[in-house]
Amino acid sequence: MSSELSSKMRAYMAEIYRLVDRQPDGAENVTSSKLADWLIVSPPAVNRMVNRLSDLGLLTHQPYRGITITESGRTEALKHIRCQRIAETFLVQVMNINWLTAHEEAQRLSDGLSDAVVQRMFEMTGEPTACPHGEPIPDARGKLPPATDVFLSEIGAGSRIRVTRLITRESDRLQYIEALGLVPGQVCEVIHVAPFDGPMQLKLGREFRIIGDSLAKLIRAEVLA
Repeated sequence: MSSELSSKMRAYMAEIYRLVDRQPDGAENVTSSKLADWLIVSPPAVNRMVNRLSDLGLLTHQPYRGITITESGRTEALKHIRCQRIAETFLVQVMNINWLTAHEEAQRLSDGLSDAVVQRMFEMTGEPTACPHGEPIPDARGKLPPATDVFLSEIGAGSRIRVTRLITRESDRLQYIEALGLVPGQVCEVIHVAPFDGPMQLKLGREFRIIGDSLAKLIRAEVLA
């Protein structure tokens, strides 16, 4: 299957997977219009590519139900994401590229990398299990371990948590999250959650942070207690 896919096809599959993965409601499908907005391309261009990927058995596309990734499509998407996340880690650890902008550089770099080069980069960075944004790195077969974290927006007051990963790759949002101290590995407490998707109050050591629901949906964390 991999030999039949162009770098553009692989990139599409990776972005569809990311778009599905970042949905807090757990929905496993996306609409063509949402995908077009996400990729900043025209709806006709999305439909052409979706049809090609559907013909290869990587997607299913049903009117009014949207686009769903098949099991083989998920595997291909995660193989490409593995390359990108290893490249991100290499750029940050070895080349000292700022983690706020490493994703775009990694996207351009990973399209031309062979499996052998990706494996060498993986070894040079200490065989990491996650990229600088905390996202897990799939194995070479395109598999991920079961997720043990949830969106911060789903966690109730009184919980002690550890930030695991950041869903966004927009540098301005990452910079803001970094300024708040809510980077992967940070331990904090959820002090209060306002009703009706209201803001959350967090305690980091002796400091307090208040974040909105939209930002909480870009952060995943595991509950410690």
